[in-house]
Amino acid sequence: MNKHTFCLICGSERLLKLPKFYEKHGLVKCRNCSFVFMEQIPTDEELSKHYFKYSYDVTGYLSPFTINSYNLLLDEFEKYRVSNRLLDVGCGRGWFLEEAKKRGWEVFGTEYSDAALKICQKKDINMKSGKLNPDDFIEKDFDVITSFEVIEHINNPNEEMANITTLLRNGGLFYCTTPNFNSFLRYYLKENYTSIIEYPEHLSYYTKKTLTSLAIKHHFRPVKFLSTGISLSAIKTSKGISNENLVSPDTSDEKLRKRINDRWIGRFAKRVVNFLLTVFGVGVTLKGYYVKS
Repeated sequence: MNKHTFCLICGSERLLKLPKFYEKHGLVKCRNCSFVFMEQIPTDEELSKHYFKYSYDVTGYLSPFTINSYNLLLDEFEKYRVSNRLLDVGCGRGWFLEEAKKRGWEVFGTEYSDAALKICQKKDINMKSGKLNPDDFIEKDFDVITSFEVIEHINNPNEEMANITTLLRNGGLFYCTTPNFNSFLRYYLKENYTSIIEYPEHLSYYTKKTLTSLAIKHHFRPVKFLSTGISLSAIKTSKGISNENLVSPDTSDEKLRKRINDRWIGRFAKRVVNFLLTVFGVGVTLKGYYVKS
Protein backbone atom coordinates (compact mmCIF):
# COMPACT_ATOMS: atom_id res chain seq x y z
CA MET A 1 0.00 0.00 0.00
CA ASN A 2 1.49 3.33 -1.10
CA LYS A 3 1.13 6.34 1.18
CA HIS A 4 1.63 10.07 0.84
CA THR A 5 4.72 11.31 2.67
CA PHE A 6 4.23 15.04 2.11
CA CYS A 7 1.38 17.55 2.03
CA LEU A 8 -0.56 17.68 -1.23
CA ILE A 9 -0.74 21.48 -1.11
CA CYS A 10 2.39 22.90 0.55
CA GLY A 11 4.76 19.93 0.23
CA SER A 12 5.63 19.77 3.94
CA GLU A 13 6.66 16.39 5.34
CA ARG A 14 5.24 17.31 8.75
CA LEU A 15 2.16 15.11 8.63
CA LEU A 16 0.04 14.21 11.66
CA LYS A 17 -2.26 11.19 11.80
CA LEU A 18 -5.66 12.34 13.01
CA PRO A 19 -6.77 10.57 16.21
CA LYS A 20 -9.80 8.49 17.19
CA PHE A 21 -12.19 7.46 14.41
CA TYR A 22 -10.36 9.62 11.85
CA GLU A 23 -7.36 7.33 12.19
CA LYS A 24 -9.32 4.27 11.07
CA HIS A 25 -10.27 6.19 7.94
CA GLY A 26 -6.60 6.98 7.29
CA LEU A 27 -6.77 10.76 7.49
CA VAL A 28 -3.66 12.87 8.01
CA LYS A 29 -3.26 16.59 8.60
CA CYS A 30 -0.41 18.83 7.52
CA ARG A 31 1.16 20.56 10.53
CA ASN A 32 2.29 23.39 8.27
CA CYS A 33 -0.86 24.41 6.34
CA SER A 34 -3.58 22.33 8.11
CA PHE A 35 -4.71 20.50 4.97
CA VAL A 36 -6.45 17.16 5.66
CA PHE A 37 -6.30 14.27 3.20
CA MET A 38 -6.23 10.50 2.85
CA GLU A 39 -2.78 9.11 3.56
CA GLN A 40 -3.28 6.09 1.33
CA ILE A 41 -2.77 6.54 -2.41
CA PRO A 42 -5.46 4.66 -4.36
CA THR A 43 -4.38 2.46 -7.24
CA ASP A 44 -5.82 2.84 -10.71
CA GLU A 45 -7.55 -0.51 -10.17
CA GLU A 46 -9.20 0.73 -6.95
CA LEU A 47 -10.47 3.88 -8.63
CA SER A 48 -11.74 2.04 -11.70
CA LYS A 49 -13.60 -0.46 -9.53
CA HIS A 50 -15.08 2.29 -7.35
CA TYR A 51 -16.23 4.60 -10.13
CA PHE A 52 -17.50 1.75 -12.27
CA LYS A 53 -20.54 1.66 -9.97
CA TYR A 54 -21.41 5.23 -10.98
CA SER A 55 -24.41 5.08 -13.27
CA TYR A 56 -25.68 8.02 -15.25
CA ASP A 57 -29.10 7.96 -16.83
CA VAL A 58 -30.95 10.58 -18.79
CA THR A 59 -33.84 10.62 -16.32
CA GLY A 60 -31.82 11.42 -13.17
CA TYR A 61 -33.52 13.82 -10.77
CA LEU A 62 -32.74 17.52 -11.05
CA SER A 63 -34.41 19.66 -8.41
CA PRO A 64 -36.17 22.84 -9.60
CA PHE A 65 -34.46 24.57 -6.67
CA THR A 66 -31.10 23.52 -8.08
CA ILE A 67 -32.05 24.96 -11.46
CA ASN A 68 -32.92 28.23 -9.76
CA SER A 69 -29.59 28.20 -7.91
CA TYR A 70 -27.77 27.62 -11.20
CA ASN A 71 -29.42 30.67 -12.73
CA LEU A 72 -28.67 32.87 -9.74
CA LEU A 73 -25.06 31.79 -10.08
CA LEU A 74 -25.06 32.52 -13.81
CA ASP A 75 -26.37 36.00 -13.02
CA GLU A 76 -23.20 36.54 -10.99
CA PHE A 77 -21.06 35.26 -13.84
CA GLU A 78 -22.35 37.84 -16.33
CA LYS A 79 -19.81 40.48 -15.35
CA TYR A 80 -16.99 38.10 -16.31
CA ARG A 81 -18.34 37.39 -19.81
CA VAL A 82 -15.75 38.47 -22.41
CA SER A 83 -14.78 35.47 -24.55
CA ASN A 84 -18.20 33.89 -23.84
CA ARG A 85 -16.54 30.55 -23.01
CA LEU A 86 -17.44 28.58 -19.87
CA LEU A 87 -15.93 25.27 -18.71
CA ASP A 88 -17.37 22.92 -16.07
CA VAL A 89 -14.84 20.40 -14.74
CA GLY A 90 -16.46 17.06 -13.94
CA CYS A 91 -19.80 18.19 -15.31
CA GLY A 92 -21.78 14.97 -14.76
CA ARG A 93 -24.95 14.97 -16.84
CA GLY A 94 -24.28 18.56 -17.90
CA TRP A 95 -27.24 20.10 -16.10
CA PHE A 96 -25.41 23.30 -15.18
CA LEU A 97 -24.00 23.67 -18.68
CA GLU A 98 -27.51 23.26 -20.13
CA GLU A 99 -28.64 26.31 -18.17
CA ALA A 100 -25.55 28.26 -19.23
CA LYS A 101 -26.11 27.30 -22.86
CA LYS A 102 -29.68 28.65 -22.71
CA ARG A 103 -28.18 32.00 -21.77
CA GLY A 104 -25.84 32.08 -24.77
CA TRP A 105 -22.61 30.76 -23.26
CA GLU A 106 -20.31 28.58 -25.37
CA VAL A 107 -20.06 25.64 -23.00
CA PHE A 108 -17.44 22.95 -22.45
CA GLY A 109 -17.22 20.06 -19.98
CA THR A 110 -14.93 17.28 -18.82
CA GLU A 111 -15.93 13.85 -17.50
CA TYR A 112 -14.42 10.44 -16.76
CA SER A 113 -17.64 8.48 -17.22
CA ASP A 114 -18.37 7.28 -20.75
CA ALA A 115 -22.08 7.28 -19.92
CA ALA A 116 -21.95 10.92 -18.79
CA LEU A 117 -19.94 11.87 -21.87
CA LYS A 118 -22.57 10.40 -24.17
CA ILE A 119 -25.40 12.17 -22.33
CA CYS A 120 -23.63 15.53 -22.60
CA GLN A 121 -22.69 15.05 -26.23
CA LYS A 122 -26.36 14.42 -27.05
CA LYS A 123 -27.03 17.83 -25.48
CA ASP A 124 -24.49 19.36 -27.92
CA ILE A 125 -21.99 20.14 -25.16
CA ASN A 126 -18.32 20.23 -26.16
CA MET A 127 -16.84 17.42 -24.06
CA LYS A 128 -13.35 16.22 -23.17
CA SER A 129 -12.75 12.78 -21.68
CA GLY A 130 -10.68 12.13 -18.57
CA LYS A 131 -8.93 14.53 -16.23
CA LEU A 132 -8.57 18.21 -17.04
CA ASN A 133 -5.79 18.74 -19.59
CA PRO A 134 -5.02 22.16 -21.14
CA ASP A 135 -3.67 20.42 -24.25
CA ASP A 136 -7.23 19.32 -25.04
CA PHE A 137 -8.24 22.94 -25.68
CA ILE A 138 -7.02 25.02 -28.60
CA GLU A 139 -8.01 28.34 -27.03
CA LYS A 140 -7.13 29.02 -23.40
CA ASP A 141 -9.24 32.05 -22.64
CA PHE A 142 -12.19 30.85 -20.59
CA ASP A 143 -14.15 33.55 -18.77
CA VAL A 144 -15.40 31.16 -16.10
CA ILE A 145 -14.32 27.71 -14.95
CA THR A 146 -16.53 25.86 -12.48
CA SER A 147 -15.92 22.82 -10.30
CA PHE A 148 -18.97 21.48 -8.44
CA GLU A 149 -18.10 18.88 -5.79
CA VAL A 150 -15.08 17.58 -7.72
CA ILE A 151 -11.86 18.71 -6.07
CA GLU A 152 -12.42 16.49 -3.02
CA HIS A 153 -12.22 13.43 -5.29
CA ILE A 154 -8.63 14.07 -6.39
CA ASN A 155 -5.26 13.87 -4.65
CA ASN A 156 -3.38 16.14 -7.07
CA PRO A 157 -4.83 19.57 -6.21
CA ASN A 158 -1.76 21.52 -7.33
CA GLU A 159 -1.85 19.92 -10.78
CA GLU A 160 -5.59 20.57 -11.05
CA MET A 161 -5.25 24.22 -10.06
CA ALA A 162 -2.27 24.75 -12.37
CA ASN A 163 -4.36 23.45 -15.28
CA ILE A 164 -7.25 25.75 -14.34
CA THR A 165 -4.84 28.70 -14.18
CA THR A 166 -3.58 27.87 -17.67
CA LEU A 167 -7.07 27.69 -19.17
CA LEU A 168 -8.59 30.76 -17.51
CA ARG A 169 -7.99 34.24 -18.94
CA ASN A 170 -6.56 36.97 -16.73
CA GLY A 171 -9.46 38.44 -14.78
CA GLY A 172 -11.54 35.30 -15.30
CA LEU A 173 -13.41 33.57 -12.48
CA PHE A 174 -12.86 30.17 -10.93
CA TYR A 175 -15.90 29.01 -8.93
CA CYS A 176 -15.48 25.94 -6.73
CA THR A 177 -17.74 24.03 -4.33
CA THR A 178 -16.65 21.21 -2.02
CA PRO A 179 -17.72 19.65 1.28
CA ASN A 180 -16.61 21.64 4.33
CA PHE A 181 -14.41 19.61 6.69
CA ASN A 182 -15.21 22.13 9.42
CA SER A 183 -18.97 21.80 8.99
CA PHE A 184 -21.20 21.43 12.04
CA LEU A 185 -22.33 18.13 10.51
CA ARG A 186 -18.89 16.54 10.99
CA TYR A 187 -18.73 17.62 14.62
CA TYR A 188 -22.27 16.34 15.22
CA LEU A 189 -22.04 13.02 13.39
CA LYS A 190 -18.42 12.23 14.31
CA GLU A 191 -17.72 8.60 13.35
CA ASN A 192 -21.01 8.49 11.44
CA TYR A 193 -19.87 11.16 8.98
CA THR A 194 -19.26 8.42 6.45
CA SER A 195 -21.16 10.07 3.60
CA ILE A 196 -18.18 12.43 3.31
CA ILE A 197 -15.23 10.63 4.91
CA GLU A 198 -15.04 7.70 2.53
CA TYR A 199 -12.08 6.11 0.76
CA PRO A 200 -11.51 6.24 -2.21
CA GLU A 201 -14.56 8.42 -2.94
CA HIS A 202 -13.14 11.49 -1.20
CA LEU A 203 -9.39 11.92 -0.99
CA SER A 204 -9.06 15.59 0.06
CA TYR A 205 -10.90 17.53 2.76
CA TYR A 206 -11.02 21.31 2.57
CA THR A 207 -11.71 24.21 4.87
CA LYS A 208 -11.98 27.87 3.95
CA LYS A 209 -8.32 28.29 4.93
CA THR A 210 -6.92 25.41 2.87
CA LEU A 211 -9.09 25.96 -0.22
CA THR A 212 -8.20 29.64 -0.33
CA SER A 213 -4.51 28.92 0.32
CA LEU A 214 -4.51 26.55 -2.65
CA ALA A 215 -6.14 29.18 -4.87
CA ILE A 216 -3.76 31.95 -3.80
CA LYS A 217 -0.76 29.68 -4.45
CA HIS A 218 -1.92 29.43 -8.08
CA HIS A 219 -2.34 33.17 -8.67
CA PHE A 220 -5.98 33.59 -7.71
CA ARG A 221 -7.49 36.40 -5.69
CA PRO A 222 -10.44 35.51 -3.45
CA VAL A 223 -13.44 37.77 -4.11
CA LYS A 224 -16.25 35.96 -2.26
CA PHE A 225 -16.58 32.98 0.03
CA LEU A 226 -19.64 31.21 1.42
CA SER A 227 -20.12 28.30 3.79
CA THR A 228 -23.78 27.32 3.53
CA GLY A 229 -26.35 24.60 3.91
CA ILE A 230 -27.63 21.97 6.29
CA SER A 231 -28.70 18.42 5.44
CA LEU A 232 -31.45 16.58 7.27
CA SER A 233 -31.08 13.72 4.79
CA ALA A 234 -27.40 13.26 5.64
CA ILE A 235 -28.18 13.25 9.37
CA LYS A 236 -30.99 10.71 9.00
CA THR A 237 -29.09 8.32 6.73
CA SER A 238 -25.87 8.57 8.76
CA LYS A 239 -27.75 7.87 12.00
CA GLY A 240 -29.64 4.96 10.43
CA ILE A 241 -32.98 6.72 10.86
CA SER A 242 -33.69 6.59 7.14
CA ASN A 243 -32.37 4.86 4.04
CA GLU A 244 -33.70 7.51 1.68
CA ASN A 245 -32.02 8.16 -1.65
CA LEU A 246 -30.07 11.39 -1.23
CA VAL A 247 -30.99 12.51 -4.76
CA SER A 248 -34.74 12.28 -5.29
CA PRO A 249 -37.88 14.43 -5.01
CA ASP A 250 -38.81 12.64 -1.77
CA THR A 251 -35.76 13.35 0.39
CA SER A 252 -36.03 15.22 3.66
CA ASP A 253 -33.82 17.93 2.21
CA GLU A 254 -36.02 18.42 -0.85
CA LYS A 255 -39.18 18.58 1.25
CA LEU A 256 -37.55 21.13 3.53
CA ARG A 257 -36.45 23.22 0.55
CA LYS A 258 -40.03 23.28 -0.70
CA ARG A 259 -41.42 24.37 2.67
CA ILE A 260 -38.79 27.09 2.95
CA ASN A 261 -39.32 28.47 -0.54
CA ASP A 262 -43.12 28.41 -0.37
CA ARG A 263 -43.24 31.26 2.18
CA TRP A 264 -41.40 34.57 2.42
CA ILE A 265 -40.59 33.95 6.09
CA GLY A 266 -38.91 30.68 5.11
CA ARG A 267 -36.83 32.37 2.43
CA PHE A 268 -35.84 35.09 4.90
CA ALA A 269 -34.90 32.53 7.56
CA LYS A 270 -32.78 30.65 4.99
CA ARG A 271 -30.79 33.80 4.21
CA VAL A 272 -30.22 34.46 7.92
CA VAL A 273 -29.13 30.88 8.63
CA ASN A 274 -26.75 30.79 5.65
CA PHE A 275 -25.30 34.14 6.70
CA LEU A 276 -24.58 32.78 10.18
CA LEU A 277 -23.19 29.51 8.81
CA THR A 278 -20.80 31.54 6.63
CA VAL A 279 -19.77 33.83 9.49
CA PHE A 280 -18.89 30.87 11.69
CA GLY A 281 -17.59 28.75 8.79
CA VAL A 282 -19.68 25.68 9.64
CA GLY A 283 -22.00 25.23 6.64
CA VAL A 284 -22.05 21.87 4.90
CA THR A 285 -20.70 23.24 1.60
CA LEU A 286 -17.84 25.62 0.80
CA LYS A 287 -18.34 27.96 -2.17
CA GLY A 288 -15.29 29.91 -3.30
CA TYR A 289 -15.11 32.63 -5.93
CA TYR A 290 -11.55 33.27 -7.15
CA VAL A 291 -10.35 35.68 -9.86
CA LYS A 292 -7.15 34.98 -11.78
CA SER A 293 -4.73 37.83 -11.16
